[in-house]
Amino acid sequence: MNWVILVIAGLFEIGWAIGLKYTEGFTRLWPTLATALSMLISVWLLGLAMKTLPVGTAYAVWVGIGAVGTVVLGILLFDDPASPLRLISLALIGAGIVGIKLASV
Repeated sequence: MNWVILVIAGLFEIGWAIGLKYTEGFTRLWPTLATALSMLISVWLLGLAMKTLPVGTAYAVWVGIGAVGTVVLGILLFDDPASPLRLISLALIGAGIVGIKLASV
């Protein structure tokens, strides 16, 4: 169950990272509030997952989910570059997340 909580925490991390773009430097109220709420939920869920998961594993998976998801949404929503090297690098991060999870079993 803690792995599910950790994945959800990673999804909220993506939410706040993307949300930062919509706050326009924290000048827009509703995007700022949604981003702050997403931050709080993400860190709270990470803390819950860390009750039983190793700290290094949980943190690395959380950051990895956030990084990969944010880059993918940046490509889709904001026309961020999607060069082959960038996509290969994302795949390597994804492989690292899976490897860390498998090594923790």
